[in-house]
Amino acid sequence: MPLTPKKILLSGMTAVGVVAMLAGCGAAPKSSSSGGASSSTSATANYLPCVVGDVGGFNDHSFNQLSLQGVQEAAKALGTKTPKKIQSQSSSDYTPAFSSLVAQKCNIIVAAGFQFPKALGASATANPKINYAMIDDNSLKQSNVKDIVFETDEAAFLGGYAAAAYSKNGVVATWGGAKYPTVTIYMDGIADGVKYYNQQKKKNVKLLGWDEASQNGSFVGGFTDQNKAKQLTQGFLDQKADVIIPVAGSLYQGAAAAITGSKSSAVLEGVDADLFLTDPKYKSLILTSILKKVDVAAMQVVEQAAKSKTFDNTTYIGDLKNGGVGLSPFHDFASKVPSSLQSDLDAVKAGILDGSIKVDSPSSLKK
Repeated sequence: MPLTPKKILLSGMTAVGVVAMLAGCGAAPKSSSSGGASSSTSATANYLPCVVGDVGGFNDHSFNQLSLQGVQEAAKALGTKTPKKIQSQSSSDYTPAFSSLVAQKCNIIVAAGFQFPKALGASATANPKINYAMIDDNSLKQSNVKDIVFETDEAAFLGGYAAAAYSKNGVVATWGGAKYPTVTIYMDGIADGVKYYNQQKKKNVKLLGWDEASQNGSFVGGFTDQNKAKQLTQGFLDQKADVIIPVAGSLYQGAAAAITGSKSSAVLEGVDADLFLTDPKYKSLILTSILKKVDVAAMQVVEQAAKSKTFDNTTYIGDLKNGGVGLSPFHDFASKVPSSLQSDLDAVKAGILDGSIKVDSPSSLKK
C-alpha cells in the first residue's frame, strides 16, 4: 500500500564527483575530502555500507542504479569494505533482504525506494546498532533511520516549461509507472511548468496524461512492463504529442521503442538520472532530464555516517536551493531549442527560489 502524499516524495546525476551540499533540514554532510586521506581510510576500513534495490533493478539507468552508485562512490572515497547489495525481485523479498544484510554485519543499509518503510522500520527496530537510510519516505521517526526526500516538483516545473517551449505540435504528454506520490509529484510539476509557459508566452500547449486538478492520469500499473509503456506512449503519439515524459524508472525504454518504431520526430525527457549520460543508446531522443540526485544524497549520507561518532537522523531534503534536484543540460539538443530557453529557465529557477513563482504539489513535503 502506498503511503499518504504528505509522507512520501518522489524519483540523479551520474557525475557524483560534483557534490552539492544537500543539507535538507539538517547540517550538510561533510565531504570525504575533509581531513587526511590516510586517516580517513584507516578509521573507516572496516566499515561496511550496504544497499537494497527495488524491483526496477540496479541496471535501470535511473533510481536504483543511482542509489547503488552513490553507496559505491562513498565506499571508494572512504576506503571502506566493498558494499553489499541485494536486488528485490518482488515485495516479498524486502524483509529477507534486510535480514540477509544484517547477518552480513552491514554498518548502514540504504533502501532505494518508497516501498521499503515497513520492512526497513522493522529491521531498524530489531537492530538499533545498525544505521539505515530510507530514500523517498519521511514516515520513519527512528533514531537509527535517516530519511532522504526530494522536492522534485521544483525541477519538474523546469522540465514542463522546457517541454512546452520545445514542442512543435503544441502537445506534451506525461505518464507514470504507478500512481504513487513519488510519481505524481513529478507530474504536478510538469503540469505547472507547461501552464506557466502558456501564461508567459500566451500559448496553448496541451498536456496529455495528467490532470492536476483531479489528480488523475495515465499509468502503466507498475515499473517493469515495457510493452505496456510502448503502447501507452503510442497512444500519445497518435494524439500528436512530440515531447514524452515517462515517470517510471526504466520504462522510458518502452517509450523510446514507440517513438523509433513509429518513426516519429518526438523526443523524451528523462527523470531521476541524466539519461543522455546513463543510457547513451537513447541519447538522440533525450531533450533533457529532470534530475533527482539520489546518488549524491546516498553518497553524502553514507560518508557522514561512516565518519561521525553520532548518527545524524535529521531528514535530508534535496531541492533546487541546495542542488538536490535540477534540470540536465540539453546536450545534443542545445542548438535545437529556442535561443531564449536557457535564459528563460534561469529566470524561472530564480523565481522559484525567491518565492515569486509558487510550486506546490499535494505530494510534496511541507517544510
